[in-house]
Amino acid sequence: MFERFTAQARAVVLGAQEEAARLQAGRVGTEHLLLGIVLDDGGATARMLARIGLDPAAARAAVESRAGAPDIDAGALATLGIDLDEVRERVERAFGAGALARGTRIAGGRLPFTSGAKKALELSLREAIALGDRHIGAEHVLLGVLREEDGLGGRVLRARGIGRAAVLEAMSPRAAG
Repeated sequence: MFERFTAQARAVVLGAQEEAARLQAGRVGTEHLLLGIVLDDGGATARMLARIGLDPAAARAAVESRAGAPDIDAGALATLGIDLDEVRERVERAFGAGALARGTRIAGGRLPFTSGAKKALELSLREAIALGDRHIGAEHVLLGVLREEDGLGGRVLRARGIGRAAVLEAMSPRAAG
């Protein structure tokens, strides 16, 4: 499938990898694909998203505020006298920074994709086919992220009022002009 990706779409996937690593996510999720799109300075899809209401700073803030929420209820632990931040600090002091990072890198040092991100990339192929395109561009990845309903990337977009119809309208030739 990746052979059908345009250079821009490949840059988005690489950007997603970098964002996941920067956020110490352990795995590349739909939120990282979204960041890969909006942080792509030269990308037409990033500019289109900015036109319809999602700029890079807002996307980053939305992802960072929602991503990485601990699976453990820090409040519940505090009632037992356990300070989760103190535990993390001690573990990192003893075992090194990032000792608690989730996931492991795969061959080539890349982070693995979550099942949601894999699904979003598969859906990007379906979007390209549905639109009659022979390639998969960043815009198709964006549509795939939107269609993967459980992913944080799509939730961030929908919270800003950005849905499939808005993206398709913005992709139309008359909207670009």
